[in-house]
Amino acid sequence: MRMLLAAALLITSSAAMADEVDDAHKLAITGRDAYWNCLAREYPRDSNKAMSDQEFTSLIANVCPSERQNFRVSLIDFLTLQFPKQDADANLTTANRAIELAQKDIVTAFTRRKAAAK
Repeated sequence: MRMLLAAALLITSSAAMADEVDDAHKLAITGRDAYWNCLAREYPRDSNKAMSDQEFTSLIANVCPSERQNFRVSLIDFLTLQFPKQDADANLTTANRAIELAQKDIVTAFTRRKAAAK
């Protein structure tokens, strides 16, 4: 009977942990989407058309601070739950890299659009 109870507690604990990881994953995806949408709103602005690639890169690095931070925190939370033995600095590095790549993609699209317009 004790073994059965212990097994039931272990299964319940595992299921709860899986739900927590799933919820954290959903929050990270939501954070990513909110950040991407915010960056995407900056892309087509008329005021950006006259900007150099360097000016646009600087703009993108500084816009959407709350969305960027929310994405960073939610991704770190998810990574911490998904990989509990991983170093916290590694999770921060991964989150910062994801942000850099999102910014790079928007800048690349901007640069290509400007080149195609010439």
